[in-house]
Amino acid sequence: MTYDVEIKQLPGNEDISLPAKMSELAAGFDLYAAVTEPLVIEPGQRVLVPTGFAMAMPAQLEAQIRPRSGLAYKHGITCLNTPGTIDADYRGEVKVLLINLGQTPFTIERNERIAQMVIQVVPQVRLVTVDELSETVRGAGGFGHTGTK
Repeated sequence: MTYDVEIKQLPGNEDISLPAKMSELAAGFDLYAAVTEPLVIEPGQRVLVPTGFAMAMPAQLEAQIRPRSGLAYKHGITCLNTPGTIDADYRGEVKVLLINLGQTPFTIERNERIAQMVIQVVPQVRLVTVDELSETVRGAGGFGHTGTK
């Protein structure tokens, strides 16, 4: 099934590339930095980077903002709150929360690819309150309960 997602380029960002897939079977649309001047992210620093566009999605969709693997591997640049969720009713500018987990400063230039956006279908879910939950072998075992080896 195909869904239409409306994209609006925001004023002053006509030179910024709109989200685009870089290969035929790519799951994500690359997002571009709409910074007005080069932005240096120091090690350990987090920044909110504008993308120069807003969008409108059908109610059954959400957009997830994820890191670009090359930036993460080569420079330690990743997204906080990953994946970040953009709800179908949000109409503001899409922004990307980046952090530098590397050891050296990293500079983001205007129209540089900084993250990717994967659009997913959100199932309609109803939470049902019960007095007891069904039993499983795992039970309440949580963080690290199965060990490391």
